[in-house]
Amino acid sequence: MSVMQVEVVSNEYNIYSGEAAFAVVPTVQGELGIYPRHEPIMSLVRPGALRLQVPGQSEEILVAISGGVLEVQPDKLTILADVAVRSSEMDQARAEEAKKAAESCIAQAADDESLAKAQAALAAAIAELKTLDYIRSQRHK
Repeated sequence: MSVMQVEVVSNEYNIYSGEAAFAVVPTVQGELGIYPRHEPIMSLVRPGALRLQVPGQSEEILVAISGGVLEVQPDKLTILADVAVRSSEMDQARAEEAKKAAESCIAQAADDESLAKAQAALAAAIAELKTLDYIRSQRHK
């Protein structure tokens, strides 16, 4: 089985470093499926669920990504994420509350800096909610 090295890094820490046989990345052009030996590309990442199929594991590794940059090389996939959270650390109620708080902050933003911070918080909350929705949809199959 062919594999590629995957690195997912956020501003805070290294989220995932290891091998994957297949990855699905939410990009601004849509979801992009990546196998080892993929043509080199770069793309912007949109809020959503990063899905990694790891050799020897039956369940996908899921990471909520709020945005960032994707770089694909034939043997390596790198994502520099604005904010990234592993599925094991997600909570539906907390994500919904964070989304409401961010929307409120956007409505009340007094300057560009506070607006940008609120928009980043909203993107992170949306990414978590999309990932949790994906998890729920997979359980009902």
